[in-house]
Parts: sequence; C-alpha cells; structure tokens
Amino acid sequence: MVKRSKTASRPAGRRPAPKPAPKPAARPVAEAVPMRSGASLTEAEVKAAAELEAQFLAQEKAAEQVRRRARPDRNGYVADVNAPLSVRASHEYAYVARDVRHIILTAAIMAGILAVLHVLINVLGVVTL
Repeated sequence: MVKRSKTASRPAGRRPAPKPAPKPAARPVAEAVPMRSGASLTEAEVKAAAELEAQFLAQEKAAEQVRRRARPDRNGYVADVNAPLSVRASHEYAYVARDVRHIILTAAIMAGILAVLHVLINVLGVVTL
C-alpha cells in the first residue's frame, strides 16, 4: 500500500495562493473640528505645536532615562546603567562573595577541629589508636 502525503496532491513548482490582505480598521471619528478654507496654519498655531512637541519630547526622554536606570536585579538592587562595570559587578555577584565567606568559615572550622584532634591524639595521648 502506498503512503499518502499532503504535498503529493499539489503540483510541483506552484505555490499556494496568497491570503488576502486584511482590511484596515475604520478610524474612530474625532471631535468635529471646523474646517478652514485655507490649508495653512497660523504662526501662533505652529509655535504652540512646536512648544507642545518639545514638552512631549522632554517628558519622553526623562521617562526613558528613569526607566533605564530603575532596573532592579533579582536581589532588589536597582543598578545604574551608567555606573562602572566594577560597581555593577560588585552588586550583581554579591552571592559569590557570600559563598566564598562561607567556604572560608567552613575551612577554618575544619582546620580548628584537626588542630584540636592533633593535640589530643599526638601530644597529650588522650586517645590511643
């Protein structure tokens, strides 16, 4: 018995027909603005629009700077993007320093136990093996 496949029914060299493009959504009707007979704006309107645009750009720039600077890491520390790498790394790898301190503490305790056992066994002869 021959195995059927989906591609075998299509003739070679032909692509499937493209899907029709979606129709653009209708724009919501804005408030009624009185139409002028002339197509140009007055100087006052151009200046007002330029001032508004400058205000919007300044607000967007300030918001972007705050957003870029206020990224907390997994420990809740908010890193400054413009800080040197050494400062950012010291906060980012704080867990490594903590782990190294724990390892050193454990090694010191083990060395202390070995020293006490050495004194008890070899020097004082309290325990004989």
